[in-house]
Amino acid sequence: MNNNSYDTEVATLASGCFWCGEAVFRRVKGVKSVLPGYSGGTVENSSYEVVCGGKTGHAESIQIEFDPKVISSEKILDILWHTHNPTTLNG
Repeated sequence: MNNNSYDTEVATLASGCFWCGEAVFRRVKGVKSVLPGYSGGTVENSSYEVVCGGKTGHAESIQIEFDPKVISSEKILDILWHTHNPTTLNG
């Protein structure tokens, strides 16, 4: 989690399905934006169809911009761990 040029912070999290993570964090007070995308991988311009094939090494991810005066980075991670089990297959 790092500061950008505004009074917000940014966290990029891989949490299985980015649509699920996006839906959770869009409802959280202090979250300014949630952007779905991909992390890692070997294909430069990946698409949902290509990534779903399971051979690119990408993880579905979300990038969250949040106001640390309203919600802490610790709380962001707490929400992640209560809504996502990283020990599940393809999780």
